[in-house]
Amino acid sequence: MTSGQVVEFSEVTKRFGPVSAVDALTGRVEPGTVTGFLGPNGAGKTTTLRILLGLVSATSGSATIGGQRYRELRHPLQTVGAVLEASSFHPGRSAAAHLRVYAHAAGIRTSRVDETLGLVGLGDVAGRKVGGFSLGMRQRLGLAYALLGDPGVLVLDEPTNGLDPEGIRWIRRFLRDLAQEGRTVLVSSHLLAEVQQSVDALMIITRGRLVYQGGIDTVVPPDEIATVVDADDRSALRAALAAAGYQTDERRTGLAVRGADAATVGRIAAASGIALTALQRKGPAFEEVFLELVSGTRVHPSATATPPSADTRAEEAES
Repeated sequence: MTSGQVVEFSEVTKRFGPVSAVDALTGRVEPGTVTGFLGPNGAGKTTTLRILLGLVSATSGSATIGGQRYRELRHPLQTVGAVLEASSFHPGRSAAAHLRVYAHAAGIRTSRVDETLGLVGLGDVAGRKVGGFSLGMRQRLGLAYALLGDPGVLVLDEPTNGLDPEGIRWIRRFLRDLAQEGRTVLVSSHLLAEVQQSVDALMIITRGRLVYQGGIDTVVPPDEIATVVDADDRSALRAALAAAGYQTDERRTGLAVRGADAATVGRIAAASGIALTALQRKGPAFEEVFLELVSGTRVHPSATATPPSADTRAEEAES
C-alpha cells in the first residue's frame, strides 16, 4: 500500500464563462481519516474532484496529492484510487475483464484483480457481464477499481448511491478500516444523515466556496450545546451543580448546564442523592447548522482561515 498523503486545495477557482463553479477553495484532507466533502447539489463538489484528478483544469489555484498535481504522479493508480461515476463500465465485459484491462495498463499484477473483487464482495460474480449488474454492484465494482493499485489515497463521489441498507453499513465499516490503515479517504456526498455516521472530518462547500472545515464533532459549536436536567427538588440540584463548579441557566424544562455532559451531571446528582426527572443534551441539530452554513446565515471561522501546513503544525507542536 502506498502510504496516505495529504490532499490539498489551494485557492482553487474554476470558471465556466461568467459562472464560478469553484471559487477560491482552500482546504486540506489528512491521512488516517475519512473526510466528508459535503454540500448541496450544484455546490461544486464534483468539479472540485475532477480538478483534483486532472480531468478538468482549474482557472487558477492548485489541487495536489502529496504536494504533486495528479498529472505529475509517476504511478497514479498506485497513489490515488478514484470513483466519480458508477456507470462508466463496458456492459459487455465481465467485472474481472474490466479490471484486468486497467491492471495491465498500469503494470499491476493481475492477481490483484481477484483480490479486490473479493474485498468488495464481488468475488462470486467476477465472470458476469457488467451490463447485468445493479447500481449497487456497479458501485462496488467502482470501488474495486479504485483499490486496484492498493493506493494510499481514495477519492469517492457518492459511494453509497444505489446501495441497500446492508451495503451502506458495509461501506461505512470498509472506509473506516481503510482510514485506520493510514490511508487518506475523501468522500463526496449530499446526504447529511449518512455523512454523520461515516466520517471523522468535514469540508462543506456551497456555491463553490468553503463554509466549514473541521471535525464532525465540532460542526455544532460546543458552546451551543447544553445538558438540560431537572428534578423535583430543583433548588437542591442547582446547589449540587454549583458546588461541583457548574453554572446553570433556568429553563422551562429544567436547568441548562454548559460544559458538562449528561453522564457527569448524572453522577453529581446521584452523589447528592437527588432523583432526576429529566436529563438530555440539547443544541441545534446538525442539519440546522448545515443549512445555516450553506445559506450564509451562519459563518464559521474555518471558512476564511487557511489550514496550516504540515511544517507549520510541526513547528507549533515543538514550540
